[in-house]
Amino acid sequence: MKPTRLSTLGIIALVCLVVTWLTLRGLYASLPPLPWTGVPGLLAVAAIEAGAGRDLRRRIARKPGTKPPQPLFVSRMVALARASSVAAAIVFGICIGFVGYLGGMLNAANPRHDTISAASTAASALALAAAALYLEYSCRVPDPS
Repeated sequence: MKPTRLSTLGIIALVCLVVTWLTLRGLYASLPPLPWTGVPGLLAVAAIEAGAGRDLRRRIARKPGTKPPQPLFVSRMVALARASSVAAAIVFGICIGFVGYLGGMLNAANPRHDTISAASTAASALALAAAALYLEYSCRVPDPS
């Protein structure tokens, strides 16, 4: 299996951005305010995945005091990392679509709130993507040199 490519995640985010922007042109007025609750959730998952990556990297490298991981566990962590990076790219694209659409409406209270919520959620999605890519990288077997 090949590692996740940044270009793939970028294309996913770009498609989500365009679809969101086009959808908001007709539907934004009928939407409720964006919640901010995605930010702590995404950051929590990012922290867990980064910690798992650090631990798994040590275990795969067979550092003293660590137990080697089971191969099935490592493959599950790779699957989790790939799914998380794709989900983060989707969320990032949607949020940047909101920011792009609402950029010219910051004088009103509701669009300003939605822009802040979308921008902070996008930043959290970037943190999740970075943690997921680190977890995927940590699952690689080191060179025997």
